[in-house]
Amino acid sequence: MNAISTPLRNIAAPAVIDDPRWARIVTRDKSADGQFWFSVLTTGVYCRPSCPSRAANPSNVQIHGTLESARATGFRACKRCSPDSPNSADGNTALVAKACRIIEESQEEPSLETLAAAVDRSSSYFHRLFKAATGVTPKEYAAAHRAKRVREGLASASSVTEAIYDAGFNSSGRFYEKSTGLLGMTPSQYRAGGENEEIRFAIGQTSLGSILVASSRKGVASILLGDDPDTLARDLQDCFPKARLIGADPDYEAVVAQVVGFVETPHVGLNLPLDVRGTAFQQRVWQALQGVPVGETVSYADVARRIGSPKAVRAVASACASNKLAVAIPCHRVVRTGGDLAGYRWGVERKREFIRREATA
Repeated sequence: MNAISTPLRNIAAPAVIDDPRWARIVTRDKSADGQFWFSVLTTGVYCRPSCPSRAANPSNVQIHGTLESARATGFRACKRCSPDSPNSADGNTALVAKACRIIEESQEEPSLETLAAAVDRSSSYFHRLFKAATGVTPKEYAAAHRAKRVREGLASASSVTEAIYDAGFNSSGRFYEKSTGLLGMTPSQYRAGGENEEIRFAIGQTSLGSILVASSRKGVASILLGDDPDTLARDLQDCFPKARLIGADPDYEAVVAQVVGFVETPHVGLNLPLDVRGTAFQQRVWQALQGVPVGETVSYADVARRIGSPKAVRAVASACASNKLAVAIPCHRVVRTGGDLAGYRWGVERKREFIRREATA
């Protein structure tokens, strides 16, 4: 038995059980992080109190009042809770940001195992960490980034084939299997600016004014709010300048009715397929917003942290302003830090009323 383990075995059990800090370790109290640390003889690691690892036997634990004391055991820092980092959340954000960079810089989509190994975490733990931080899985993030590369390539490449390979697809067949899901239309249609794409739409009325709902073959692509139906129709034309807009479709009125019902009674839910078109960053923001429950609000800073980009508060606000799917992607649930209402594409008064309805329903 070495010099480190002998005193641990002799004093740990009674000292730890009687120490009120032990209860905070058992409950993984995050508020205790930075106040003390603990080391575990059997695993040879030291941890922060909130460490998510399996609870240790108290007879193998020693509690340390300082990080230096924990390091003096000669044990290594736990890889799951990173006790040497000033803040575990910041450490996790850095890991997720690193994984995002790897995805964005890779020619082909990296596997979950490759990403987890790159940040020195297990695959299952990394998957949970990534989704908690960004609101999407690594695979979904990679798909959104690849869609962005495809769109950019189709706009600048000399041919569709060139854009396919530049985006990291190693065969055209594999790309065409996914092209409609990536673009909402065929590659040739996208390259032509959506020419000949069919967009069905209808305009209805709510207690908050006019509402326009429009769908592609993939799903609802726009939900626009305003006071003037003609202005909404012109806005739709601006969104899809080369598409063929189809109105006055009686069958489509049911879709509009469902959206109107959601506006009036938010807790009924909205279960419609969506055709979400945006950059990889915008889609990360919008997916995070879809995870905010009815009746709750978050700040722009909260959203930035959730997607693993804590400094991108202004970019988050810009993504909210670019949202073309009112209520389906609930950007009205995002407020300033402190609760004040910020700008809203369809008017601050509508935003205030949406929040009020959702809070009181």
